[in-house]
Amino acid sequence: MADQLTIMAVHAHPDDEVISTGGVFARYAAEGIRTVLVTCTNGEEGDAPGGIKPGEPGHDANAVRAQRLSELRESAALLGIEHVELLGYRDSGMDGWDGNQDPEAFRNIPVEQSAARLADLIRHYRPQVVVTYDENGNYGHPDHIQANRIAVAATTETGIPDKLYYTAIPRESSLEMFEELRSRGLVDFEPPEDFGTPMELITAVVDVAPYAQRKVKALEAHASQSDSVPFLRMPSDLQQMIFAAESFTRHINRVPGAPAQETDLFAGLR
Repeated sequence: MADQLTIMAVHAHPDDEVISTGGVFARYAAEGIRTVLVTCTNGEEGDAPGGIKPGEPGHDANAVRAQRLSELRESAALLGIEHVELLGYRDSGMDGWDGNQDPEAFRNIPVEQSAARLADLIRHYRPQVVVTYDENGNYGHPDHIQANRIAVAATTETGIPDKLYYTAIPRESSLEMFEELRSRGLVDFEPPEDFGTPMELITAVVDVAPYAQRKVKALEAHASQSDSVPFLRMPSDLQQMIFAAESFTRHINRVPGAPAQETDLFAGLR
């Protein structure tokens, strides 16, 4: 493909595309930039119809897969994602779940094997910008960690992307957000002091406020999954506040003179 401006995000499951990258997908699509989502697993370890959890009677992995991939298509359309590429691996589940033992689970696939498939997609789309999770998968999920590993390997192997970013949750603003949510009685979760990424380590904050409600709509497309419910129950002013910006740390940079602090993932590339 011609080297038009392209962003590729490498995510682990259907619905991961929304919270940390839904805004940049929507913003860059509106700007005419090609948008590519790579989803590594089919989400079989998610909630089944009726909210049935993995391991509970009636949890049908095939039904969950079909449901989640259908939801992914709807979400992608809402966010303006032009190309959705499915690697099709089995969801590993959270660390310690029974799904970890499945030989087809993403975490059990050799990194070089899945990275080679991602590298082929990078060669096809030739993205200048690739986005994925940090080395801990942002919160330790085995599939997020594996997505990081293959994104780093494929970016390094191909040498094509000019920048590789990790999604980041700003520590200071997140602690303030949880305090506000607790004061309104919306959550009772109190994050640890080391939750998220300190602001001094964040290299890019992208304004996506005009697309915040589109992110909410995309989350509604994934409403079968209980992880989405807390965000959907929030008042619209809180949704707008939470979804108005997306933050990243730059892990690889091949753009001479790219600013240390960015408001655009394509800074230096336009």
